[in-house]
Amino acid sequence: MEDNKLLRLEGNVENIVYRNEENGYTVLELADGDDYITAVGVMPPVNPGDSVALIGSYKVHPSYGRQFSAQTCEISRPTETADILRYLSSGAVKGVGASTARRLVEEFGESTLDVMENEPDRVASLKGISKQRALEFSEQLRSNAGIRTLMLFLGEFGISNAVAVKIFNAFGSSSAERIKENPYILLDRDLGVGFEAADFIAKKEQLPPDSQSRIRAGIAYVLRHNEGNGHTCLPKDKLRRVAADFLKLEESCVLDCMEDMCFERALIEDKLEGELFVFLPEMHRSELFIASRIKLMQSFPSERISGIEEAIEDCEEEDGILYADLQKQAITSALTEGLLVLTGGPGTGKTTTLNAIIKILKRKGRKVLLAAPTGRAAQRMSEVTGEEAKTLHRLLEVSWDKQDNPVFSKNERNQLKCDALIVDEVSMVDCLILESLTRALPLGCRLILVGDSDQLPSVGAGNVLGDLIESGALPVIRLNEIFRQAQKSLIITNAHRIVNGEMPVLKSTDRDFFFLYKNNKTEAGEVIADLCKNRLPKAYGYSPFENIQVLCPSKKGELGTAELNHKLQAALNPKAEDKPEVTIGSRTFRVGDKVMQIKNNYDVLWKRSDGEHGTGIFNGDIGVIRGVDRRAKQFRIEFFDKTATLGFDAASELDFAYAVTVHKSQGNEFDAVIIPMYPGTPRLYYRNLLYTAVTRAKKTLILVGDPAAVEQMVNNNRQTKRYTALREFLSRDESVY
Repeated sequence: MEDNKLLRLEGNVENIVYRNEENGYTVLELADGDDYITAVGVMPPVNPGDSVALIGSYKVHPSYGRQFSAQTCEISRPTETADILRYLSSGAVKGVGASTARRLVEEFGESTLDVMENEPDRVASLKGISKQRALEFSEQLRSNAGIRTLMLFLGEFGISNAVAVKIFNAFGSSSAERIKENPYILLDRDLGVGFEAADFIAKKEQLPPDSQSRIRAGIAYVLRHNEGNGHTCLPKDKLRRVAADFLKLEESCVLDCMEDMCFERALIEDKLEGELFVFLPEMHRSELFIASRIKLMQSFPSERISGIEEAIEDCEEEDGILYADLQKQAITSALTEGLLVLTGGPGTGKTTTLNAIIKILKRKGRKVLLAAPTGRAAQRMSEVTGEEAKTLHRLLEVSWDKQDNPVFSKNERNQLKCDALIVDEVSMVDCLILESLTRALPLGCRLILVGDSDQLPSVGAGNVLGDLIESGALPVIRLNEIFRQAQKSLIITNAHRIVNGEMPVLKSTDRDFFFLYKNNKTEAGEVIADLCKNRLPKAYGYSPFENIQVLCPSKKGELGTAELNHKLQAALNPKAEDKPEVTIGSRTFRVGDKVMQIKNNYDVLWKRSDGEHGTGIFNGDIGVIRGVDRRAKQFRIEFFDKTATLGFDAASELDFAYAVTVHKSQGNEFDAVIIPMYPGTPRLYYRNLLYTAVTRAKKTLILVGDPAAVEQMVNNNRQTKRYTALREFLSRDESVY
C-alpha cells in the first residue's frame, strides 16, 4: 500500500546505504527510536550525523518494503560536539579521518564546522594540517552548503533535485547567486531547464520583462528551438517577429537587442541570396568551415589513379556483371576526383558501385575507411561490402566534456590515416558532424559520400546531402536505373513510384508489398497487433522484437506511436510474475520491453560482447530491456551492438519502440515494416515521409488502413523546408577559408 500524501520527516542520518555522486540519488537510513526508516531520492550531499528534514511520501517497494520517497531534502549541520565528531569521522569531508576529526573538535568545539569553512588559517595552525589541506576542507564544506542552498532555491520553482545537481556541476558553489542575478544563464547549456522556468525565476526576482538578459536569451532560445527543427539559421525579419511574439514584446525592442548581439558577434548576420539571415555562432562557423574545407580539398586533389578502365573490366569479369554507364561513370569519378556524391534510390546499384570502388582502391594500394551515422547503418555497410565499417562517432574517437558535448580525438591535429573515406547514409548526417569529419580528413584524401537524397533530412540541424547536391560545387552521380533483379521487389518499384508522384500498386497479394483495408482505426490497431504477435511470426518466422517494426507518421492519435505502443506492449510483453517491472510516471517498463533512446546521453556506460566498453548512447538507438534492478534503480538494456545500464532517473530519455515515428527510423532497415494509414495533417502526411517509411522495409511491407491516406501522401510533395547556408557558402566565388 502506498500513501501519496506529502509528509514531513525529520531525523538524524544514521547510515548512507547508496549514493550516486553524478546525479545525487541517495538511499539513507534515519534513526527512529530503536529502528531505522529508509529514505530514497535525489538529495544534496548528506552524511551520518546530519540532521535532515525530508518532504515526500511513503511507498512500498516490492523487494525492500516500506520506504520514504523524498522529493526535497533540507539539511541542518550538526551543532553538538558529539554529532560534529560523528559527522567528520564518517568521511563527510575528504581527508578528515577519525583522529583528525577528534583533534578538530577538541580544539574548536561546537564552532568546528564554521571554523573549517570560514577560517582555514586557524585550522592550518594545528600540527599536521597544512594550509593546502585546510583550504581543501573549506572548499568542500562551501560546496556542500552551496548545493543545499541551490536545491532549496530551485525547488521553489519546480526544478528537481536531479536538475539542480546538473546546474551545480555547471556553475559551481555560487550557482544560486548567479541564477538570481540572471536566471537565463540556465538556458545556455542543456541543463533540462525550459524558458518558462527561467522566466518564472526572473519574475520572482523582479527582473523586468524587457531586460536585455531576457531578450537576448529569448532570441537565442528561438534559434536553438529551430535547430531542433533542422534550421541552422532564420531570416532576420522572421526571427524578429517570432522572438517578439514569444517574449510578448514590441518588435523594436527585439530588433535593437538583435543588432547589439550581432555587433558583439553573439549572433552572426549573413546575406543569403539577397536576404539577411541570423545564426548562432556555432552554426555559422560549422557551415562556413565545411564549405571552406571542401574548397581547400578541391585545391589539393587526390593522386589520380591510372588504369581505371582496365580495373573496371577486371571487376566485371571476376563478378560476372556488366556495370551500367552511370555506374562506370561513378566508379571513374570516385577514382579521379577528390570528392564525389553518389545518390540514388533502392535497387539502383549503389552497393555494387561502392564494392567496385573499394576493390579497385585497395588493389591500387590505397587505405580505405568506411563509416555511417548509426550502428545499424554501419553494420549493414559491413555486410554488403565485406569490409569493416564504423559509426562516425567511433571513427572520430569521441569522448565527452563536462557539459556532455562531444569531443573528437580525430581533428586537424590528429587526422585520420587513410587515402579514401566512404560515408553511407549521408542524408542522416547533420552539419556539426560533417564539420568534425572534414576537420579530421587529411588533404589529398578522397571523400565519397553516399545517400538517398529523396529520404528525410537529418534529425540534427542542416540539410547536408541536399545542399551538397544543389550547390553544383562538387561531382554528383545520381543512379536512376532500377536493375532487373530489384524490379522483382514491389517494395522497390513502389518506392520509386511514390517518389515520382505516382500511386503505388496496392492490390498485390503474392509479392512483398501488401495493403490491408480497414475502415476504422480501432480495427486497424487490432490488426497491427495481430500481425506483430501472430500472423507475421507464423508466416515468416519473424520476431516482433528483432524483425518487425511498426512505423507511424505521427506520435498522436489512435494510430500514433503512443497508443500503438500501449496496445503492442500489452499484446507482445504482458505483465508476468517472472518479468520484473517498474512504474515511472504513467509508464510501466518491464523486462522484455522494446525501447528506444530518444535523447543523446553521453554518460551512459556500455559494453560490447567482445569486451570493448565506452560511454554514450544516442537518439534513435533501439534495444530490449533485459534487467530491471529496483534496488539499484537501474535498467539493463541490450541495444543493437552493446549493452548499457541506465538509472531510473533517465527513464524520461526512453520511449517504447514497438511503434516509432518514421523520423526516428532513419538509418535503420527492418525485415518487416507495418505502417498505419489514415488521412492526417499535411504537415506530417507527405511524399518524402511515405517514401522514407517504405524504404525501411527489406523483405515485407504492410500498409493497414485507408488507401486515401496513401493518395494524400503521394500527392503532397511538400518538401521539408530548412533554412541552411551550406549551399550558398559552397557556391560563392570568393574564397571563404
